[in-house]
Amino acid sequence: MAFGWWQVLRLALVQACLGSVVVITTSTLNRIMVVELMLPALLPGLLVGLHYAVQMVRPRMGFGADQGRRCTPWMVGGMALLSAGGCLAAYATVRMGEQRGLGMALAALAFAMIGVGVSACGTSLLVLLAKRVPDERRAPAATLVWVMMIVGFALTAVVVGKNLDPYTPERLLNVVCTAAGLAWMLACVGLWGLEGPVPEAAATPSAASGQPRPDPTAGAGVTPPARAGFRAALAAVWDEPPARRFTVFVFLSMLAYSSQDLILEPFAGTVFAMTPGQTTQLSGLQHGGVLLGMLCVALVGSAWARGRFGSVQTWMVGGCLASALAMAGLSVAAGLAGDWPLLANVFVLGVANGAFSIAAITTMMRLAAAPQDGREGTRMGLWGASQAIAFGLGGLLGTGASDLARWWLAQPSTAYSWVFGMEALMFAWSAWWAVQVGRGEAVQTRTTQTAPWAMEGQQP
Repeated sequence: MAFGWWQVLRLALVQACLGSVVVITTSTLNRIMVVELMLPALLPGLLVGLHYAVQMVRPRMGFGADQGRRCTPWMVGGMALLSAGGCLAAYATVRMGEQRGLGMALAALAFAMIGVGVSACGTSLLVLLAKRVPDERRAPAATLVWVMMIVGFALTAVVVGKNLDPYTPERLLNVVCTAAGLAWMLACVGLWGLEGPVPEAAATPSAASGQPRPDPTAGAGVTPPARAGFRAALAAVWDEPPARRFTVFVFLSMLAYSSQDLILEPFAGTVFAMTPGQTTQLSGLQHGGVLLGMLCVALVGSAWARGRFGSVQTWMVGGCLASALAMAGLSVAAGLAGDWPLLANVFVLGVANGAFSIAAITTMMRLAAAPQDGREGTRMGLWGASQAIAFGLGGLLGTGASDLARWWLAQPSTAYSWVFGMEALMFAWSAWWAVQVGRGEAVQTRTTQTAPWAMEGQQP
């Protein structure tokens, strides 16, 4: 059954619950480690990097959802593991104040659990969206899910922040564990009865005829997806040109997207002499632009506006090109400093980032579900792993390249100019790969229309 807006909203609630636990571990616990416990900032950085590295298991999680043909158990189990990891991370942070070694070991285990939980829940959620949301609703649905995640970030930050003062280790444990438990229970409520019964197997008798349904992979020596091993399924997905091209696109675009996250505010403070309050407002302006870009693509991809303002594919390419131009503008701004409209430049960057990201998620959903061969989860897991690796490397690349350029060039403004220029080139390269994804998808569609046997595993 196709999902309506009520079902999409329930999945968006699950995404908000997922984000609420993650934001506690990546921001609140980060600050406590560095400020209250006076630990090196490298420690939370390594823990967050570990949580991204563990997400390389996403393809295996997606394959598991394909095998069972149900996503709900993976989402419920993933949220449970994520919530348990959040509680353990809070306990590990408290233990670091007394026994550093034990606390760090427990924190490594906790962030590994968080990474696996995010992989299981997040991948299966996207798979269910791809399978059940009609094409004309995919862009608005993707926007709703991601906006709800941002809402989860914001609400959790505000509520947890108010209840943590005055800070004590006991209060930290109580607040984090309560928030994690509530997130898991809300996710379970949102998922209750949502997916429906297990679909019948492909070879079970049809209700109408009583005859077995034909196996679409039979007749050409192809192993059905339900019986194929994980390695065979992953290799089959990687052999699909659109899937392979989209994997490269996701990696490059997310690498460029995440590389500027940690250096934008330091850049504004160093080169434009902005105060901490002003740089925080600058970051808020960028996030406002991201939200506007998301809403634009949601409108473009809706049934009402279909074709009137360009396709989702056009916005994906255009968003990457606009991001490249905005990053090039920041590169120029590093040299001109006060003579450059920094606020407008950052807002445009946010709009472009929001537009290409939602267009990419919409394309991801379409590409995952289009072949209808039972490998939606494996595809989504492959792209999720590519995104996680890019995010893990992005912060390291942006900050590391900035420090290296500053040491080599001995001039902060020139160093930032080089780094932003590099990110502009990455966005431009991402746009080229986005074009290739569209071309590959068109070729596959024509092949399927002229030779249906090619998708069925049958000989002509």
